[in-house]
Amino acid sequence: MNCIVVDDEPLAREGMALLISKQKDLQLLGNFSNAAAAAAFLDENAVDLVFLDIQMPGTNGLDFARSISPKTLVVFTTAYAEYALDSYDVDAVDYLIKPIRPERFQKAVQKAQAYLQLLKGSPQMASIENIAGDYFFVKADRKVFKVFFKDILFIEGLKDYVVLHTEGQNIITAMNIKTIHDQLPAQLFVRISKSYIVNVQHITSFDNNTVFLRQFEVPIGNAYRQHFFDEYVARKLLSR
Repeated sequence: MNCIVVDDEPLAREGMALLISKQKDLQLLGNFSNAAAAAAFLDENAVDLVFLDIQMPGTNGLDFARSISPKTLVVFTTAYAEYALDSYDVDAVDYLIKPIRPERFQKAVQKAQAYLQLLKGSPQMASIENIAGDYFFVKADRKVFKVFFKDILFIEGLKDYVVLHTEGQNIITAMNIKTIHDQLPAQLFVRISKSYIVNVQHITSFDNNTVFLRQFEVPIGNAYRQHFFDEYVARKLLSR
C-alpha cells in the first residue's frame, strides 16, 4: 500500500516517515508541506493512503480531504482532538493524535489495509433487495448475502460505499448510507453521524460523544446527537 504525508511541520513529516519505514506493507511516495503540492502530486499519481494534518496554512486538511478521490483513503494526523468528529464527515479511515504512538499508528495502518482490500474487491454496483421479516439480501462481491438485522452491529459509510459490520463478517456495498438507512427498520437502527448507523440492540453503553458496541467505539455527530437522545434514549431511560 503506497502513501504520502501532508504536514506543514518538517519534524512531523520526519516522524511520520520514520513510522512508515517500520511498516513493511507501506511505501512512502512523497512528503508535502501543503495541500496544493499534495494535490498536484495526486493529479499525476495513484495513491492508496494520505496521512494528513488538519491545521495548515492555505487549504486546511479537512477541506483538502473533501477534494481527494474516493479511491484514496485518508488518515488524519493532528495535535488537536477537537476535530475528531469533523473527520468522520469527510470519511476519514482514522484520526491520530500527535505525538503518535507506534502501536496506535500500526492499528490505523491495519484498518486502512482492510478497507483498501474491501474497496478493491467490491463490485461496481451492489444493492439491497427483498427486505422482508427479519432479514434482507444484499449483492456484494459477485455474491448475494443473506443478512439478518440482529447480526448487524453497525453500518459504516466509507467514501461511495457502506460497510455492514456483522457478527461474522464485514460486507461492503457500493451504496449511499442514506439509501440503506431509509430501508432499515427505524425501531432497530439509528443514524448517529454522517458516517455511522448503529443497531440499538447491540449498544452496551454510551456517553455524550460515543456509542459503545462490544469492542467498537462509534462517534456521535453533533447534528444527530439530539435525535439519538430524544428518540432512542429518553424513552428507555429509567427515572428516579
